[in-house]
Amino acid sequence: MPKAKGKDAAKQAEKKARKAGKQEKKSSQKEKKISKKTKDDDSDAEDADLDSILAAYQKEQEQHLAITEVTANPPSPRSSATLVASPGNSSELFLFGGEYYNGALASFYSDLYVYKINQDVWRKVTSPNSPLPRSGHAMCQGGNAGGIYMFGGEFSSPKQGTFYHYNDFWRLEPSTREWTKLEGKGGPPARSGHRMTYFKNYIVLFGGFQDTSQQTRYLQDIWMYDTQRFSWHEPKLPPASMKPDARSSFSLLPHESGAVLYGGYSRVKVSTTAGKATKGGKAGSKVTMKPLVHQDTWYLRITPPAPDAPVGALPTVRWERRKRPVNSPNPARAGATMAHHKGRGISFGGVHDVEESEEGIDSEFFNQLFAYNIDRNRFFTLSLRRPRTSAKKAGGGNAERGKRGRGRADEEELLRNLALIEGKGVADVELPDADEAIRAGDSEEAGEKIEKPVSWEMPHPRFNGQLAVQEDTLYIFGGILEKGDVEYTFDEMWAIDLGKLDGCKEIFRREIEDWQGSEDEESDDDDDEGSEESDDEDGGVDIAAGSSIASTDEPSTPASSVAPSEAPIEEDDVPAVADKLPHPRPFESLREFFARTSNDWQEAVLDWLKYQHDIEHSSIKDLRKKAFDRAEQKWWDCREEIQTLEDEQEAAGISDIVALDQRGGGGEGGASKRR
Repeated sequence: MPKAKGKDAAKQAEKKARKAGKQEKKSSQKEKKISKKTKDDDSDAEDADLDSILAAYQKEQEQHLAITEVTANPPSPRSSATLVASPGNSSELFLFGGEYYNGALASFYSDLYVYKINQDVWRKVTSPNSPLPRSGHAMCQGGNAGGIYMFGGEFSSPKQGTFYHYNDFWRLEPSTREWTKLEGKGGPPARSGHRMTYFKNYIVLFGGFQDTSQQTRYLQDIWMYDTQRFSWHEPKLPPASMKPDARSSFSLLPHESGAVLYGGYSRVKVSTTAGKATKGGKAGSKVTMKPLVHQDTWYLRITPPAPDAPVGALPTVRWERRKRPVNSPNPARAGATMAHHKGRGISFGGVHDVEESEEGIDSEFFNQLFAYNIDRNRFFTLSLRRPRTSAKKAGGGNAERGKRGRGRADEEELLRNLALIEGKGVADVELPDADEAIRAGDSEEAGEKIEKPVSWEMPHPRFNGQLAVQEDTLYIFGGILEKGDVEYTFDEMWAIDLGKLDGCKEIFRREIEDWQGSEDEESDDDDDEGSEESDDEDGGVDIAAGSSIASTDEPSTPASSVAPSEAPIEEDDVPAVADKLPHPRPFESLREFFARTSNDWQEAVLDWLKYQHDIEHSSIKDLRKKAFDRAEQKWWDCREEIQTLEDEQEAAGISDIVALDQRGGGGEGGASKRR
């Protein structure tokens, strides 16, 4: 035994010596890289004239005499671009801008791409009047104003030695692909990393950062653009009111009463003790910039001017801090900005950094999909679900048609009552087709569907993927994965049906281009991967594979990732929605849900119109449309919990749920089985 212990001790000493030598080598390499980078940045700053570079881009654009649109290959790999769903065409997505860094040089883009969903075709748009190349800009739909709006962004020299931030504001008309630069007095200062959303006829902008070669300044100002008066203004907050800390890369989601902010990223000053205590007994302090992933949630309440307010009256604005959302992603992660979808925010991926020492950061990347219910302040995990193979029982369709027929008479009576209230004669009432509202809200496309490869695993872990939701389908474009000093930009796009979650469709996918970093970086990575004592026994990550890695585990959040100002607030444990309105059933589609409950929703809307004293201004068509909108909101609001019930039922061997009132022979059969 003593001999064995001595052998183990010698082995441990040898291992420590090897690790110490490795650390010394890495430190030497790092100093060499920093020295080389400093020289490169200095030469870049001297040689690169950003004004002349941008002027050359502007001159090149002016050579185009008209707006042209041609079929093209999918966009080249890029990050910090914007992907926006067309507000006027449910089969189009718009992708603009972005940057690509290959380890040596940075490239910026001013391309506008249109993805035609029904045709699975990419179209590239050129225009004599379009924004200059940029990344880190913000784009959003225009709400009541229509169109798509864009503000700010950044541009840098090829070696990223000098930076330029934009403060220009643009509107894109989706139907004509025409850009319009919106000039005006005032407006937000230049920035990137900010976010925008819409509220009625306003565009709301918050946060971001300004980066120079020496420092990064994060912002916490809020601006609103009136699309009717074509003017910016910076709302005045109530005295001594709370407001979110400065940040970038957060989520800003639209809400019927304003907007909701969640998360974000910034760097904050932290004082640490440095050196030994002086004669006076005080130790020296050192101020460093520490990364902070924000986990707080804020509600921006916007009150528009009253109808009788004087011309030029501004809306009132105030921030309200919400409780910490239930089931928040753990650990906290950056680079997971949410896309809005029917009262929810959809997020994918993200990165969690743990600063082990001043010399290195250990990063964990994710490929989890979350839905954040805005009103309930709660996160739900979304998982892919294989489609059910068992069909509905024979006669189920007839039972559904019979129920729909039984409800037809009640619906006609309800519509006749509404017509009498409106002062119309019953004979003048045109009863709409029973399936009209269902067809109006049906998200299924009538054209021939294009088959795409389907994966039953989420896309590879990443952060800063561009997300957009169009017709209940989430699209994920690009994203970044870091391994050591190497930065991989994904060259792919995926689609996930948020209603069915029936796999992940590959829109396109290409191999990742080679990293063009310095030899020092490559040799450093080779040393790390080739070491027998490496902490990563797998020797790296297979980037080409679309499989998930073991990053979906949820370890506890390290204390270092939460600053004192970000201390968790008590979670708002919102119970499941419990009201008197109809509730979706497991395995029930939106079409089936509305067909079953249409009468209830129309009665609810009718009661609401009576309360608002606005019933005389509502037509029968408006009533049905509002009824369907409420039913759709309810269906999506309960979607995650209903899917959980469906999974439990399928595990028990049940693939369909039929109410007793839909079965033949009344309810006696069910009661007799319980005797």
